[in-house]
Amino acid sequence: MKILRLDIDGLRCIGHARIAAAGGVQFLQGANGAGKTTVLEAMHLLGYGRSFRPGQRDAVIQRGATESVVFAEVVREQGGRSRIGLRRASSQWSARVDESDVASLVELFRICPVVCFEPGSHALIAGPSELRRAYLDWSVFHVEPDFLPAWRRHQRALKQRNAGLRSGWADHLLEPWEVELAEAGLAIANARRRVLQELRADVAAKAAAFLPELGTVQLHLMSGFGDRDSGSSEAIRLAYAEARAQDRERGHTRFGAQRADWAVSFAEAPRREHLSRGQEKLTALALELAQVEHFRNRVGEWPVLLLDDLASELDADHLTRVLDWVFAAGLQVWITGTAIPDILQRRNETWRLFHVEQGQVTPA
Repeated sequence: MKILRLDIDGLRCIGHARIAAAGGVQFLQGANGAGKTTVLEAMHLLGYGRSFRPGQRDAVIQRGATESVVFAEVVREQGGRSRIGLRRASSQWSARVDESDVASLVELFRICPVVCFEPGSHALIAGPSELRRAYLDWSVFHVEPDFLPAWRRHQRALKQRNAGLRSGWADHLLEPWEVELAEAGLAIANARRRVLQELRADVAAKAAAFLPELGTVQLHLMSGFGDRDSGSSEAIRLAYAEARAQDRERGHTRFGAQRADWAVSFAEAPRREHLSRGQEKLTALALELAQVEHFRNRVGEWPVLLLDDLASELDADHLTRVLDWVFAAGLQVWITGTAIPDILQRRNETWRLFHVEQGQVTPA
């Protein structure tokens, strides 16, 4: 998939920008605070419905503006173009696909798959479990058709059981929601397990390229069910029943798919605490690039890859390895930086340069 045109209105420091892009590498050059990352953020919004930056959702709206709008024209490798748009106003998202309103942002996410590596990506290794669940579930969402219905069932059942626990519902009122939690949760766990298994080969290849000194890499899934993960929805349902008394005291459901996590370990660094900050960044990069490869292998086309401030995150050797892979793969990549890396300028391949200054984006 490629983004051929990107329009941004009222997003952080960008009042208005229209960018005509092409395949391959797009490099956004500008000073700190010029708006380079905001361009990547616009594409990330189309692919996730949220920013990769921390903060409240309405913080994306430019100061003095009442709304933010992002529009893109995308083309799929199998053929066909789509025009998609996302609007944030009055604390609400609204979306359009090919000039028609859509009920769910999910329709945008399927059309505009985006993978992003940015300075905060090391939190994928050392940060909270929800970041790792989000990483894994992005891949599961795009390659497992039954995942989204199961996830929605689970979210609804979890909300209802938690409300019942806090309100003192009788056991017979909790039981139907526990059945839903067990069945949907097991389906989610199985889908995550399958996709993590598929990711292992791609992660191993990227880790060998970026972190050969750490040896063999392994991925480990913790389903969220602990010792209750017998592979049987009936056994999980009984575990929910047994946990009611303690869950009532806590006021929430203490185990299940919403508590899942996974970990990466190396032969020479079996615990994440053994990794330096630089190794955490390279591990996160290996994971993101492996995710891109996995998407390509399963879906049959590349997602868009966003690399924010890449030269400041990598040394020259690792930057060269990334660019070698990017140009060989031929996917669309958007890279930001305060200066064009010498390594990029010396390459013979075609790439496009955009200057970003005070929220204005102009082609070189």
